[in-house]
Amino acid sequence: MSVFNLPSSKAAKAAGTHLDRDEAHLTLVAGLLDGQVRATKARLADLRLEPAGPGHGALDRDLEIHRLSSRLSVLRRFGLDVCLGRMVPSDGEAPVYVGRIGLTDAEGEPLLIDWRAPAAEPFFAATHADPMGLSSRRRYRWADGRIVDYWDEVFTGDPDSPAALDDQSAFIASLGATRTERMRDVLATIASDQDAIIRSDADGALVVDGGPGTGKTVVALHRAAYLLYEDPRLGSRGGVLVVGPHRPYLRYVADVLPNLGEDGVAIATLADLVPEGADAAQEPDAEVARLKSDARLLGAVEAAVAFYEEPPSDELTVETPWAEVEVDASDWAEAFSSPDPGTPHNEAQVEVWEALLDVLVDKHGVDDDLDASDVRAALATDPDLRVALRRGWPILEPADLVSDLWSVPAYLRRCAPWLTSEERAHLRRAEGSPWTAEDLPMLDAMRRRLGDPGAPEIRHRKAAALAESRAFMDEVVADLLEANDDPESPLPLLNRDSIREALVDEDVAPGVDLDPLAGPFGHVIIDEAQELTDAQWQMVLARCPSRSVTVVGDRAQARRGFPESWDERLRRVGFGSVTERRLNLNYRTPRQVMEAAEPVIRAVLPDANVPDSVREGLPVRGGDADRVSDVVAEWLAGHEDGVAVVVGDPGFPPSERVSVLAPELTKGLEFDLVVLVRPQSFGTGVQGAVDRYVAMTRATGDLVILE
Repeated sequence: MSVFNLPSSKAAKAAGTHLDRDEAHLTLVAGLLDGQVRATKARLADLRLEPAGPGHGALDRDLEIHRLSSRLSVLRRFGLDVCLGRMVPSDGEAPVYVGRIGLTDAEGEPLLIDWRAPAAEPFFAATHADPMGLSSRRRYRWADGRIVDYWDEVFTGDPDSPAALDDQSAFIASLGATRTERMRDVLATIASDQDAIIRSDADGALVVDGGPGTGKTVVALHRAAYLLYEDPRLGSRGGVLVVGPHRPYLRYVADVLPNLGEDGVAIATLADLVPEGADAAQEPDAEVARLKSDARLLGAVEAAVAFYEEPPSDELTVETPWAEVEVDASDWAEAFSSPDPGTPHNEAQVEVWEALLDVLVDKHGVDDDLDASDVRAALATDPDLRVALRRGWPILEPADLVSDLWSVPAYLRRCAPWLTSEERAHLRRAEGSPWTAEDLPMLDAMRRRLGDPGAPEIRHRKAAALAESRAFMDEVVADLLEANDDPESPLPLLNRDSIREALVDEDVAPGVDLDPLAGPFGHVIIDEAQELTDAQWQMVLARCPSRSVTVVGDRAQARRGFPESWDERLRRVGFGSVTERRLNLNYRTPRQVMEAAEPVIRAVLPDANVPDSVREGLPVRGGDADRVSDVVAEWLAGHEDGVAVVVGDPGFPPSERVSVLAPELTKGLEFDLVVLVRPQSFGTGVQGAVDRYVAMTRATGDLVILE
């Protein structure tokens, strides 16, 4: 069966001279794919049975398992449609085929080159102004495992070229195709301006600024896949975190990265980064929201924790079987100063305890008949000493301290003395009040400063488990040595401490369940970044100490306004290097929709980056607000596929193909039909205009505005 399944309307494109070479090549690819699936499965099975080995050997093995697992996932997910298209070099060389991954035959000849490889760049980046060594380029459109259309772009102007001379049909059709609840695969339609940004290096902050429909989200997600390919060790340095604006966005883009062979990229909203974020609502008081959005307020965290790190001043007498030890303020001060700066408070309690015991063992004194470990053990069992430590350096919960800041005026005054009395009064809330989204940066900063409340207990249980393992191993070694009567035996070497320690099974010790979103990450991508407050930016920076980030957004879509430049904003929140790239072509939104939306945003932001649309569409329609049901019903009756959204009527019943969303939750999404209900009720000023503009520009087909 032919890999091509062109409809009768594309008969001219089905001529053999156009398809024979592709047919033969893709037949080879199909056979190789089957062999690759079998070989990759077998190699993975062998790798997983191999011992990890020490050092770099273990790292290389894990990276290879990750790479092969991703490759197998792509092979299984796509099959032959792993091929995106081909490039024909202008020097007469054979066509080069580009795929989601690279495939090489048994002789080492490449049948497909990975789309992220440097050799594949012309497939996306070549233009008529700069063909990049190509005479033509062909991109496929796949459906059910077969090619249902393709389009050629000819760069040489050669009248004898075998290309089908079809610059637009499949490309425009792909842009105008009906939407689904998930973002469609768009890799084959990456444009040159988008590709240049995807392939940018990862140093510092790269800002991708673009209006609606310019493909910012496409760039962000494909950039994540590109960076992981370009630097295979990025995964071992924490990998990539993608931060999206809201939960509907995460659902919408959920398939994109797995379809690019990257299943290990973390995707979350800012609320997902903090446990309390699951139930956090928006702060209703604008002044409270302003105060909590200011990163300076996070400076209260250090003082809030320091309040609970005061060395005891009362003297304490500790008795041992051999002597009494007086514990005074200087002993406590020395122990309290022992943790390294930056050690989380809760984890540092163990270090303080160990340092205190060191001080007291020295004060107690030891001799030839008294072992220091015995003195230490006796001191450690004194209940008054432990109580004094827990009072002076207690285990703290981050939510408790943040709640105290907002509910205890004197505590907030002590920790944030720069606030005025009026500002402190605004921030005051009753103990036990529900958390808001504006509380999350403070909760996150407090959690990082305090660390795991269970850390001391885990360390205690780990020490006990290792001690038990060592004791068991000592008994085993003693039995072996006692039974050994061979003078040539190497068993006496077991008496060496280094060998004894190597025999201890450290896996018996309980581990810590790490938060997968805590970082650090090697690179962070933030979509709709224009909405982040200064305090929220600190949540991002805390997870990316390298400051290697991709910032994706549109200043004109900032609900709070965005009077600064990107450079000014990012340098102010903590970035040193900032590069800005702009996208100016709207591939998604029809011209008629943009013509209706542009005046809405220009009225409040005259310098808004409003992109030029490449597609024509339907006229924008209007009507009465009581016709929502009729408009949706008529559209469903006339469209077997596609999705719609009703914005501004929360009481409208959603269905499988019809979503009902608040305007701020439409960011990053797209729909075939957008119905705006009483858009003037969205609000006034910048926020109201932005909400109307964003909601209008989600439409890829019909836009209906009901007043």
